[in-house]
Amino acid sequence: MMGLMASDEARTETRTQARAERHTESGVREVPGEAPATRAWTTWTTRLLILGIVLAALNLRPAITSLGALLEEVRDGLGMSGSIAGLLTSVPPLCFAVFGVTAPRLARRFGPGAVVCAGMAAIAAGLLIRPYAGGTGGFLAATALALMGIAVSNVLMPVIVKRYFPDRVGSMTGLYSMALAFGTSVAAAATVPVTNALGGHWQPGLAVWAVLPALAVVPWLPFVRDRRTPGSTAAPRPENGQSAEKSGEQPPLRITRSRTAWALAVFFGLQATAAYITMGWMAQIFRDSGVSAGTAGLLLAVIMVMGVPLAFVIPRVATRLPHQGPIVLVLGVCGLAGYAGLYFAPVGGAWAWALLLGVSNCAFPLALTMVGMRARTGAGVAQLSAFAQSTGYLISIPGPLLVGVLYQHSGGWGLPIALMSALMVPQILVGVLAGRDRTVEDEAGR
Repeated sequence: MMGLMASDEARTETRTQARAERHTESGVREVPGEAPATRAWTTWTTRLLILGIVLAALNLRPAITSLGALLEEVRDGLGMSGSIAGLLTSVPPLCFAVFGVTAPRLARRFGPGAVVCAGMAAIAAGLLIRPYAGGTGGFLAATALALMGIAVSNVLMPVIVKRYFPDRVGSMTGLYSMALAFGTSVAAAATVPVTNALGGHWQPGLAVWAVLPALAVVPWLPFVRDRRTPGSTAAPRPENGQSAEKSGEQPPLRITRSRTAWALAVFFGLQATAAYITMGWMAQIFRDSGVSAGTAGLLLAVIMVMGVPLAFVIPRVATRLPHQGPIVLVLGVCGLAGYAGLYFAPVGGAWAWALLLGVSNCAFPLALTMVGMRARTGAGVAQLSAFAQSTGYLISIPGPLLVGVLYQHSGGWGLPIALMSALMVPQILVGVLAGRDRTVEDEAGR
């Protein structure tokens, strides 16, 4: 009898473990404690979610790089000074910092699918309105609307991946990072030719990019009513007078007590500074060096297109390493070499410097991957993602503006390039700290 009971218990334990670890039809792993509704997903539903993630990622940068390719024409058309243009290139990180921090709260109230869907709609509306808003103020306001949609989607992408694909964080992060890099590079390369094909006016050349986010709204519509938030559990909500611990819910992390969270936020901020300086000013740097507008757009596209293959490879490699510091170092050295070449021979080695800077810009998918790796739970990833991205984008705000001021007052690109090179050193240092094998739950406590 005892033997039969032991055998039954063993079989029960085996079945329980198998249920906890198996993959559903959709490929989404069942995670103990996650909302049981996930188990009802079909292959079609998950494929639609993957399509939505890819289309959303495609729209997270064209609003910025399309403007960078036509910055000179926009400046002339709106009568902008160099300082105002520098302010314009600082608007993206400002909006990402201000609006990104609201993403977890919005996701808890409306559901992540609804927030991303609304974000895509905001991007489409902003990109359609801004070329025809009239004046610098209207242009900035419409740009801010598009960037608001980008901001909340930026924060929620790692969260959605952690929630619905917990066993494939590296590959899914690589997939949407690759789509993001592809959208970035296509916008940089195609904006000038598309503008010429539409009559040479910069307004339709910018407005045409509203089509892509409008299409991206469609696959998110079935998820608008899905209010299961990342990191949610099947435990009931606490009743009045009942503590979160007794109800099974965990209180928020004290994220500011985590050194890793701060290191990741600073690393995110410094790589964002380099990225937005590149997207906002690099085409102009090449043009002022004697390169044609079309070639300058292609060089910017080369910088961005390097992220297409590397954004898929780097997260997969990073998730297999206990420490991501070596990857941080390689990317930083490539950036320093690219800036040095840009200073001494901007035209002669332009394509080589574009390749090196393209490799260096892949610090972005690495930072997103580390966000997913430095927290154990979906709720932890949501908090860390919001903190690291919002704080990081705040840190990055002065960079593009300072480049514009230095360029206007010095009359050349020597000082701005020196600034870019100097910022790469602390980026390497904090990146090594952020890459250590630890989690914010362990450091911050609850």
